[in-house]
Amino acid sequence: MLGLPASTYYYQPRPESEDNLRLLRKIDELYLEHPFFGSRRMAVVLPVNRKRMQRLMRLLGIEALYPKPHLSQPGAGHQVYPYLLRDVAIVRPNHVWSTDITDVPMRGGFLYLVAIMDWFSRFVLSWELSNTLDTAFCLAALEQAWRHGKPQIFNSDQGSPFTSTDFTSALKNRSVLISMDGRGRCLDNVFIERLWRSLKYELIYPGDFSDGGPLRSALDGYFDFYNHRRPPQALGYKTPANLYQPGRTRKRTSL
Repeated sequence: MLGLPASTYYYQPRPESEDNLRLLRKIDELYLEHPFFGSRRMAVVLPVNRKRMQRLMRLLGIEALYPKPHLSQPGAGHQVYPYLLRDVAIVRPNHVWSTDITDVPMRGGFLYLVAIMDWFSRFVLSWELSNTLDTAFCLAALEQAWRHGKPQIFNSDQGSPFTSTDFTSALKNRSVLISMDGRGRCLDNVFIERLWRSLKYELIYPGDFSDGGPLRSALDGYFDFYNHRRPPQALGYKTPANLYQPGRTRKRTSL
């Protein structure tokens, strides 16, 4: 009646083996330390077959960071916006927000984490977890972030969740300017990349989480700590919450 072959109807997704899960975590740790490593170097260092390494890196959604040609060409069906933050002085909260997605390795697999950050204060405005790399959980994080107001400029990478019509329309409907990193240019969104590094070394790797429930609770606690009780040197040892006061302008000595 459904017109489906029996093989499709009864198909059960095959989980990654324990060996692959251990390798995925090692790849994630190595990539965090050396984001310019491609599949060839990864395969040599770990060591594994290069084709296997390429498959696992695709699964994690990572690739070596290096300048690539034809950066201005959008992907099929996606509109890519120019990078607006070069030589821009950011001197107040809610001037620029940025977002990014990272993978979170766990004992039984991995999840995707998205966060939205205010660039001036480094205050984490919102975050969401998902087991699929789609637009829905990014939109959920954006809806949470609107509680803090809205930015003048919103920056992201060129990933499909952020170039989707649903996501860009949500920004345009609030008259927010859209900025996107150049492909392969990690420094275009350096502040949130630093957040991922701190998060993984301070919580994810030591925590060794087995499922999403404890991970979500731990993330909730960590981002509260990050915003309110973790004084970074780059901010003159003021917490992000100290600096995130919309409507006020403060002098910043470093960005």
